[in-house]
Amino acid sequence: MDMPTVAIIGRPNVGKSTLFNRLVGKKLALVDDRPGVTRDRREGDVNFGGLVFRVIDTAGLEDADAGTLLGRMRAQTEAAILEADVVLFVIDSRAGVLPADQPFAELVRRAGCPVILIANKAEGGAGLGGAYEAFSLGLGDPIPFSAEHGEGIGELHDALIAALPEQDEDYDEEGSEKSLKVAIVGRPNAGKSTLINTMLGEDRLLVGPEAGITRDSISLDWDWRGRRIKLHDTAGMRRRARIDDKLEKLAVSDGLRAVRFAEVVVVLLDATIPFEKQDLTIVDLVESEGRSLVIGLNKWDLVADQNGLLKTLREDCTRLLPQVRGVSVIPLSGLAGQGIDKLMQAVVDAADVWSRRISTSRINDWLNEATQRNPPPAVASRRIKIRYATQVKARPPHFALFGNQLDGLPKSYTRYLVNNLREAFDLPGTPIRLSLRTSKNPFDKENKG
Repeated sequence: MDMPTVAIIGRPNVGKSTLFNRLVGKKLALVDDRPGVTRDRREGDVNFGGLVFRVIDTAGLEDADAGTLLGRMRAQTEAAILEADVVLFVIDSRAGVLPADQPFAELVRRAGCPVILIANKAEGGAGLGGAYEAFSLGLGDPIPFSAEHGEGIGELHDALIAALPEQDEDYDEEGSEKSLKVAIVGRPNAGKSTLINTMLGEDRLLVGPEAGITRDSISLDWDWRGRRIKLHDTAGMRRRARIDDKLEKLAVSDGLRAVRFAEVVVVLLDATIPFEKQDLTIVDLVESEGRSLVIGLNKWDLVADQNGLLKTLREDCTRLLPQVRGVSVIPLSGLAGQGIDKLMQAVVDAADVWSRRISTSRINDWLNEATQRNPPPAVASRRIKIRYATQVKARPPHFALFGNQLDGLPKSYTRYLVNNLREAFDLPGTPIRLSLRTSKNPFDKENKG
């Protein structure tokens, strides 16, 4: 089978070449603040978290006569679109959707191949307004992204998995299911490498009493009860302020990359000193990346009052980690080999919850019941009206609410909706995303044009 092709298109200076360089892992394409640096199509081979494809960097799309240089550049870009299996349509989220984007969005729709909409330059949450504007292009849900800093890379990987033709690399000779990607993270000396060695039944990873032995993020294949698992061992994560060694910084960055590519992340705690501040920070990181989560309490064989401590730690988990309410907390011992089956069953269950899709009719039945039980508050003497809800994606579950004045909905009410969603549809421990989309008033002069 020929290698699939992915084309990167968009207006000039939206960050296409920076995205190209990030995907190929090298600075092959020239990048400058001036628009129009790229003219010819540049191609590169990519191995992106197990996905193998050819990527094409294209010139910025501009309206121009066919005989001009700009016109010939546009013809090259159109040829790349026709050749591509998937198109990455890039916009500048800080500039928002411009009138020039609409005809090119129509051009891509006519080509008929899958399109992934990328709202670039959204680092640190900047430009989210422009990202939401991108819904108007009719190309699906935009991915808030930063090609410069790598934010949103996990979401792009998920979108490419769904859009690209199935590849043989992730399947065995009998064509069995794809490997479940699991990252093991935690503070230094929590026992991550020891746990993986016990899972594999061999001393595959270097271990010892010293903290910080693991530097590289190591990927290992494993079979658990007939299920293919790809395990990622990562470097221990300390507080950033305490890290002054460049090598350790690189190791932690590699671990963060493993989190972004994982489907389930096991945050491994030392049961003898659980829930330190850094543990909570790591859980926050996993939740913000939208990964499915399981908490493992390692070194459980060193605990005296096991029943009493487990009850206390599960209560602490509910209190300290409300953003992942219901997350599985599994006691285990990597050294003694205890609790590994329970941990892996929790991992598989968490992956199923993370990938769950719910029908729109069920969601709207839930919405009617939830808003009748606790109606949205009024803003400026006008009642906020939530008219409709749907699930826009899974991995993690992402829901959109449509209505009027939703930008005035207080955080306490959105928390109520998220908690209610989690309970109604049995979504324990997984991050839940909620987008609020307010319809514009067509008679509002400020919205015209």
